[in-house]
Amino acid sequence: MVHSPSPQHRIPAKSPRFPAANASETVKQTLVEMEALCRARRARLTPIRRRVLEVLLCSQKPLGAYDLASALASHGRRMAPITVYRALDFLIEQGLAHRIASRNAYVAGTGNRGTTAFLVCESCGDATEIASPEVAATVLKVLTERGYQPHARILEITGRCAHCQDIH
Repeated sequence: MVHSPSPQHRIPAKSPRFPAANASETVKQTLVEMEALCRARRARLTPIRRRVLEVLLCSQKPLGAYDLASALASHGRRMAPITVYRALDFLIEQGLAHRIASRNAYVAGTGNRGTTAFLVCESCGDATEIASPEVAATVLKVLTERGYQPHARILEITGRCAHCQDIH
């Protein structure tokens, strides 16, 4: 089966998540911080895992595993999808990436293993992470009250972002 990236998951050529003027320095610094976090957790950020994380950090949109494999091919030989999935599993376990289930795609994380919430635009595909201690505390309270052990604590709120509301 051949996978062609959907428009909302295409890798932007020059549109990193960080301001263009210092994007590469910001990505480098973030990678250094993520490597330090992994060392502190006694986890290894291998070169392949690091490359997958770097592509996620540079993307404005969530990327599917096949999109990641294609992006990584531009840095050398094409990676097998299973290799990308293994790297993503590690990154998710460490909180360095999150899976957006509604898009079957991935975004870079901050290293937080707690509750993460995303606002997912149904029009443009943007997924904006929101940090809310109140939401995290409420989710933890409900889980504790119910005696529930979650596999992951990712909340997705779908709708239309302000930009898409303005153009439609």
